[in-house]
Amino acid sequence: FSDVLLYCARSSSPVLQFKLHGELHLKSMMIEDSDERIKIPNSITIYTTNRSLLVAASSEIEKDKWLNDLKIAIEKAKVYDDEKQQQQQQQQNSSTLKSNTSSENLDHIIDDETNTIERSCIQHRANTTMHVCWHRNLSVSMNDYRFSIKNQLSGYLLRKFKNSNGWQKLWVIFTNFCLFFYKTYQDDFPLASLPLLGYSVSLPSESDGINKEYVFKLQFKNHVYFFRAESQYAFDRWLEVISSATNQS
Repeated sequence: FSDVLLYCARSSSPVLQFKLHGELHLKSMMIEDSDERIKIPNSITIYTTNRSLLVAASSEIEKDKWLNDLKIAIEKAKVYDDEKQQQQQQQQNSSTLKSNTSSENLDHIIDDETNTIERSCIQHRANTTMHVCWHRNLSVSMNDYRFSIKNQLSGYLLRKFKNSNGWQKLWVIFTNFCLFFYKTYQDDFPLASLPLLGYSVSLPSESDGINKEYVFKLQFKNHVYFFRAESQYAFDRWLEVISSATNQS
């Protein structure tokens, strides 16, 4: 978060829940790329006033995402804390302290809400970004998210599964790293959804046996989907926006 790092573990609940083990405040945090010193690949050491935490990412790319985002968040948290202390000092020295009572109370309310975290379970429904990141062992950085929200698209696509014969025409909406499928653009609720984090996007190979134009392929492990656009322009646009949530190959 903008002011605190939470670390959790999967709970024993059959649904996806996380038990909160601790919280580290960013304003007193330092981080170290500790690959060489500790000899653990893709490791980061996180230091606070009275605690240190050693973590390891699944790849160098994932580690760099965490290092970059943590550095930015720590710097912003320290700047905010310095500004807040200056404001408090000015308020104490001001003869108009009473006139600022309402704003001070608001600050205290905000602090209480952000800094008081119940040590309970954090639960999310399926297909949320957190749920997908957990099951596919992935991280989403701030840059990933910013890039994704700039790339949203809707339109008709023809969909084909790997082992199916025919194509199904669907109204498709791409937003928040996910494809949502509707029967028509007038429907209020999707028939299904496909989170794209971890998927690769490419053109069909010769072995796929797809003899159609404007087709792209989405694959995650053994899960394979083919989508066909109605024109070259639509094909290019879909590839452009989907690349914000997938690995290109």
